[in-house]
Amino acid sequence: MARLRQCAIYGKGGIGKSTTTQNLVSALAELGNKVMIVGCDPKADSTRLILHAKAQTTIMSLAAEAGSVEDLELEDVLKVGYRDIKCVESGGPEPGVGCAGRGVITAINFLEEEGAYDDELDFVFYDVLGDVVCGGFAMPIRENKAQEIYIVCSGEMMAMYAANNIAKGIVKYANSGSVRLAGLICNSRETAREDELISALAAKIGTTMIHFVPRDNVVQRAEIRRMTVIEYEPGHKQAQEYRDLAMKIRDNKNFIIPTPITMDELEELMMEFGIIDQEDESIIGKTAAAEAAAA
Repeated sequence: MARLRQCAIYGKGGIGKSTTTQNLVSALAELGNKVMIVGCDPKADSTRLILHAKAQTTIMSLAAEAGSVEDLELEDVLKVGYRDIKCVESGGPEPGVGCAGRGVITAINFLEEEGAYDDELDFVFYDVLGDVVCGGFAMPIRENKAQEIYIVCSGEMMAMYAANNIAKGIVKYANSGSVRLAGLICNSRETAREDELISALAAKIGTTMIHFVPRDNVVQRAEIRRMTVIEYEPGHKQAQEYRDLAMKIRDNKNFIIPTPITMDELEELMMEFGIIDQEDESIIGKTAAAEAAAA
């Protein structure tokens, strides 16, 4: 029997992580794999395209209604969607009340105890909130639940900065466990020389860019219908991009302990690609009007 592969998807908030994950998982299921998604974000938007739902009811909200997690059954929290993909949302407390990461810890422990990780599963994907690698949100890597970490990024400065920060978090846990960085996924924002830039960043931190996902409005059209592109328009070229990503992840064996770079090195990389100008301290803090007056 093939080993269950547990993968966590991290990345800067708003980078398209949940959309990419659901399309990727749909493509893996289309290839015949048995997959489960565990949403690790209090917004509970990690499974909506698979279930055609606004938001799946979370383990934490169901536990609050029932009295405790011990009062729940697996069928209460695990729903089955497109191509028999299993879907779970951990959830969390109301905004401003308590630690949302606690929901992740509670959810994963509950799923393990209730036998959700059955012998039929090929993949489990943890869709993790933003670029947070501390506390409960680090649970999938801290507790060696996920061995493969994929980082969704783009050619934007802060997306690259977040990817590098996540790599730093992986190093901390990799040294005491089996967690490894498995690659970067570039979800394009159509910035200059984006493909080359992310490939260069990946090389610097010791990994590869698994796939470059181009930008296409069909993704939004599918999302409005609460569907993945794979299901909404399977013949579209964007659906094939997600299939290509799925096959690359299925066949991936390049799992490494990353070598994060410094902020200066990151800026130097962007200068090298002409994304930002050569460092000039004289312009720092100057408005456009002030620069025009000095010219």
